[in-house]
Amino acid sequence: MKAAGPVKIKWFLTAGAVSVLTLLTQIGGIILLLAIGLARLKRGGTGIFGLLALFLGLYAAGSGLSYAVAPVFGRVPLPCFGDGSRLRMQSPIFCVLNRQYVTPKMRDAAIALSQRIGEAFPGTTTLALDANFPFIDGFPLFPHLSHSDGRKLDVAFFYQDADGRFQDQATRSPIGYFAFEEPLPGSELPCRDRGDLLTLRWDLGFLQSLWPALPLEQARTREALRWLSDEGRAFGVEKIFVEPHLVQRLGVAAESIRFQGCRAARHDDHIHMQVGK
Repeated sequence: MKAAGPVKIKWFLTAGAVSVLTLLTQIGGIILLLAIGLARLKRGGTGIFGLLALFLGLYAAGSGLSYAVAPVFGRVPLPCFGDGSRLRMQSPIFCVLNRQYVTPKMRDAAIALSQRIGEAFPGTTTLALDANFPFIDGFPLFPHLSHSDGRKLDVAFFYQDADGRFQDQATRSPIGYFAFEEPLPGSELPCRDRGDLLTLRWDLGFLQSLWPALPLEQARTREALRWLSDEGRAFGVEKIFVEPHLVQRLGVAAESIRFQGCRAARHDDHIHMQVGK
């Protein structure tokens, strides 16, 4: 009877770890359960470090298998470290977490965008952020509301230093998110004075002073939005989400450039692009 408490705690910790790994990586929860099962087959167990090593080995193998099998599910990976194109994932962490998968149509659109930016501004790399997991339409990509079918991709803004020199492959935050562009005086602010209780529109004010002071490089960011809303239509681009105050500042209004709503995450730290089926 005395062991019931520790057993329950261990069960809850395991369930919590499985849930978190599933939310973050899709395959991590299943692999953790597999690792635990294999560890129990060994007499005397493996210990926490042995279990961790077993999990990491299985996870690496599972990620490699996902890379090979994802096309069967209609998904292809975006380049993690560059493949000769001007497109790459902003950080290896997106690839470690298996969040770099898109449909072939989205991959083609993203590569075409990067090529256009590279032609207009030689030497420029376009950085991709969250895309989707390798398997199963409808599986949510936390914390996003819509990244569940491989047809959505977030693209990082472009930045410059305080002297106006473009900084290639630079983002203000380590993962390209949560470093918000603050609206200028007189900007359109549809969410002003709202107090929604259920919302993903986080301001994260406590983080903003931690990010380096890299101003938005407006010419490249403007051209990305212009291309997506114009030539991008030939590649199936249907929607682009960005905050209204940036649309106003950059002068890129178009029917396909939309506001995501006041309960979704802020989109003044990245561009959200979406292609059709």
